[in-house]
Amino acid sequence: MAEEKSYYMTEEGKEKLEQELHHLKTERRKEVVERIKIARGFGDLSENSEYDAAKDEQAFVEARITQVENMIRNAVIIENDGENPDTVTMGKSVTFQELPDGDEETYTIVGSAEADPFEGKISNDSPMAQSLIGHSVGDRVSVTTPGGDIDVKIITVE
Repeated sequence: MAEEKSYYMTEEGKEKLEQELHHLKTERRKEVVERIKIARGFGDLSENSEYDAAKDEQAFVEARITQVENMIRNAVIIENDGENPDTVTMGKSVTFQELPDGDEETYTIVGSAEADPFEGKISNDSPMAQSLIGHSVGDRVSVTTPGGDIDVKIITVE
């Protein structure tokens, strides 16, 4: 049997997944079943686009439930052990300055399951995180991105 993939996440990320799972099971399932019931009332199912759309949505919801359950079951919680407080590791926020123009950016490095760049959370699998992990405050790091190489200086790690 294939080995299950581990999903690295913070405790907060796991709680969000548990909330999403609860919402999917208690609310979204009921909404979709109701849509299917209403669409059936429109008559001939072979030409009923509302019914087809509701069934597609039901398949999506069920697939997402399975995916979220798997992620929760295989969650590996990122814990900050307190060692090397100035070293970039998963679960920490890092502020770096792009060189030479000086733009500062701050990101928290999390697992792919909870990555959301718009909230300042980047995946440990991203080129930026891969380059920063293991480096410390004051280090200059070259990051290879799809847009080209950039050089950064680590300002703070929290």
